[in-house]
Amino acid sequence: MKTISVLLLLCSFAGSAPALDLSLGEVAPRVRSHHPALKAARLVIAEAQGRQLGSGRLSNPSVNYDFQNQSHVSPQTSIFSVDQAFPVTKRLSLEKKLTSQMVQAAELEVRDMERKLIAEAQLQVVRLLTLTRQRELRQQQTELAQKLADFSEGRAKAGEVSPLDAKQLRLDAQRLKVESRLLEVQSVSQLGQLKPMLGLRAEDALSISGDLPPMEVPTVTRWTLRPDYQLAQTKIAAAETDKSLAKANRVQDLKMGLFTSNEMQDVPGTGRVRTGYVGFRISLPLPFWNRNQGVIAEKTAAAERAKLERDALAMQINGEAGTARKEMETTAAIVRETREDLLPLAMEQMNAMQKAYEAGQADLQAVLRTRDQRLQLESSTLDALRDFHLARIRYEAAVGKHAPAALSVTGSTTPAP
Repeated sequence: MKTISVLLLLCSFAGSAPALDLSLGEVAPRVRSHHPALKAARLVIAEAQGRQLGSGRLSNPSVNYDFQNQSHVSPQTSIFSVDQAFPVTKRLSLEKKLTSQMVQAAELEVRDMERKLIAEAQLQVVRLLTLTRQRELRQQQTELAQKLADFSEGRAKAGEVSPLDAKQLRLDAQRLKVESRLLEVQSVSQLGQLKPMLGLRAEDALSISGDLPPMEVPTVTRWTLRPDYQLAQTKIAAAETDKSLAKANRVQDLKMGLFTSNEMQDVPGTGRVRTGYVGFRISLPLPFWNRNQGVIAEKTAAAERAKLERDALAMQINGEAGTARKEMETTAAIVRETREDLLPLAMEQMNAMQKAYEAGQADLQAVLRTRDQRLQLESSTLDALRDFHLARIRYEAAVGKHAPAALSVTGSTTPAP
């Protein structure tokens, strides 16, 4: 039985996958390679490339065979013909150009999806790292509260302070432990939301290591390379091509054909007579009643709409980038002011008040109040630091920082526009 238990234990360890450990800087490549939604989205490019393969081609020729048996007035006739349609406009080249632009648009859609998903995952990692710092802060405060509670219990036994003070300090230490556990629950929730973005199942182990990067406001970056803005530009070009294609479809294809005929008839007194001929025919539809005016008007409106949507997107991107940058500047100023001015003062006041309490020169409430003030300041500083990095990620997403310069699809690399 012991041998079986050991074997089962070894099998369970062998079957369990090692924990994935990621830092903030490693999130972007992991999302690109493992996010299930991106894997599905990349097939849109393959679909567009498939449509491109079938565009800009001549229609298939048609082969016809007609047979008519002889009668008293007409011979037996067999006619074999081949017909082919040829465009008299630039329809085929415009179709090829349009599908090429659609492939480009599909690639840009995938790149924009990558931009959004990477930013979403990075936001989650920043929140997780901040929760870890908050838990460490609560742990430090819990240790200080326990030390002060032990000191108060010793003085209470000696009859120097009230036993209620020691109980109050012990209760305060338990409160900090509960707050730390609540932060742990939030971390579990954040990890649960992050795992699917990294291609992990709920039962897979994941740990986030490292710390938040230094608080530096990035330089101003042009956002015209953002994928959705390039997509808007591509849609304008595609709409213009589609309008030109609608105009080219005003005249239908020219049809040309070759045919050959074999005739045979029984003539009394002469016998069976065979004749035949070869001919050529051409058919050109005349655009009298339908000149595709409705489709042309539709495509013209669509091209104008694409331009207006591009302008609206430009205003939106400009607002997103400007707002995120302003948030970074504001939160950075708050963090620096708190770290350089308020926290040292709060630390000095808390230490002085604790020494005064130990010397019997201050009451417990004053000590707890100064300690809570320090905890609140440190917690607010971490929140401001978190808000800075959240704004930084939103700014980088707004300017398209994480959009790759090239997109690999089924082993090929397509240059970005």
